[in-house]
Amino acid sequence: MSLALEVRDLNKFFGGLHATRNVSMAVPKGELHAVIGPNGAGKTTLISQLFGELRPNSGQVLVDGRDVTHRPVHERAGLGMARSFQITTLVRDLSVGENVILALLARRGHAGRFWRRVDRNAELQDAAGLALARIGMDPSHLPRRVSDLSHGEQRLLELAIALVGEPSLILLDEPMAGLGSEESRAMTRLLAQLKGKTTVLLVEHDMEAVFELADRLTVLVRGEVVAVGTPDQIRNDERVREAYLGEDA
Repeated sequence: MSLALEVRDLNKFFGGLHATRNVSMAVPKGELHAVIGPNGAGKTTLISQLFGELRPNSGQVLVDGRDVTHRPVHERAGLGMARSFQITTLVRDLSVGENVILALLARRGHAGRFWRRVDRNAELQDAAGLALARIGMDPSHLPRRVSDLSHGEQRLLELAIALVGEPSLILLDEPMAGLGSEESRAMTRLLAQLKGKTTVLLVEHDMEAVFELADRLTVLVRGEVVAVGTPDQIRNDERVREAYLGEDA
């Protein structure tokens, strides 16, 4: 089995707080793997360590078999990693197209080119249009200012930005946060289209979407892995029912 992501005994301390406790995971290529758990379980801390924004106190992170534990964010991005954030991180004063192109240039290591009238670069404009089309957004939105988009449109744009450059591994931190029911269903359909093509690690509180999408799930409680399995296995795990899902799960 070829692994896109392997995590070995990852630990992170913030003073006396043990945020991740000996976390180990193995995510095969093409799998949509969800990480769930109650608030404060360490999910975002885990993603931040995987992407290099936080340095673990101990443990290893391997991407395609390569140890990236001590590599900076830009090097991990160069290896095909991308991520979205729990809170919108778009540049609101720029256009939709400019946000996508800035992400594309950063992934290519040419962010300085952004200031050279990218609106006249046909190749970059085409790439941005394709990124929007992939999330079901018409390329006519490219010149729109991000601040004029609805919250749902902004979350979709963040997914387009995560996908630009064809990453092999995407870390998604609550992509459905703040979405209405129709917007959540649209996001679920888009994520379903990635299954088998791109490896996805998904942190999400929308349990209906998680159990519909995930091939397997890891459950974190107080920074520790308490269960790993298929949606059916997780639904029927007594430790998970007690710690997170509740007796009516």
